[in-house]
Amino acid sequence: MTTGGGLGGGLDGGLGDALERILTERYSCRAFRPDPVPRDLLDRIFALAQRTPSWCNSQPWQVILTSGEATERFRTALYAAASTGQGRADLPGPQEYRGVYRTRRREAGYALYRSLGIEREDREGRRRQLLENYRFFGAPHVAVITSDRSLGPYGAIDCGAYVSTLLMAAQSLGVSAVPQAAPAMHADTVRAHLGIPEDRVIVCVVSLGYAEERHPANAFRTGREEPGNVVDWRDR
Repeated sequence: MTTGGGLGGGLDGGLGDALERILTERYSCRAFRPDPVPRDLLDRIFALAQRTPSWCNSQPWQVILTSGEATERFRTALYAAASTGQGRADLPGPQEYRGVYRTRRREAGYALYRSLGIEREDREGRRRQLLENYRFFGAPHVAVITSDRSLGPYGAIDCGAYVSTLLMAAQSLGVSAVPQAAPAMHADTVRAHLGIPEDRVIVCVVSLGYAEERHPANAFRTGREEPGNVVDWRDR
C-alpha cells in the first residue's frame, strides 16, 4: 500500500484500486438472509460512516438502528400501512422523471422485474415486489436516517452523503445493504412506530444484512453513465 497523502498516490494498485473495487462490486441488495450482523461489525460500519463530511461539520444525521424483534415489529407495522393506503412523506418526492432520468428509472425497474420473471403487464406481480420494500427485503437490520428539520435541504443533502459512506463502509466489511426511499414515503407510520419527534425529518432507510446470493433479485446490476457525459470540462 502506498503511503501518499491521498488517493491519487495509490491509483495503481493502492487505495484507489481498493475504492474502485468497493464502488464497482456494491449493489442494492433486494433479498437478505435472516442471519444478524454481529454488533461489533455494525459498530465499525457506523463508526466509518461518521467520518462523512458535512456542511459546517453540522453532522445532521441521527440514526435509529433496529435488530431482532424490533426489526420484525417495524416490518410488520410498515408493511400493513403500505398495503392499505398512501402515507405521508416529510420530504417532497420528485415532481416528474423526464428524459434520461425516466429512461434510467425504467431500465432499472424492468431489469429487476426480468430477473424475477415478472412480465410488464403483470401489475399484481409488480405490486407484490413493490411491497417488499416495506418488508425491507427480509433484512435483519434497518437504519432509519433522520435530519434536523431546521437545517432544511442542506441537512438532507448531508444525510445523502452519510448514506453513501454507510453503503461503502458496509460493502468494505462484507455486509450488503440497500438504501430505500419507499419507507420514507410513509413517514407518518415510521414516526409513530419509532417515536421520532416532529423536529426530525425522515430522509430514508438503509436495510442491512447478508445477501441471499442465490435469490434472482440479486442477480442483476444497474449501469452507470459514462463520466464524459456527466462532467463538463471548462479549461478556458
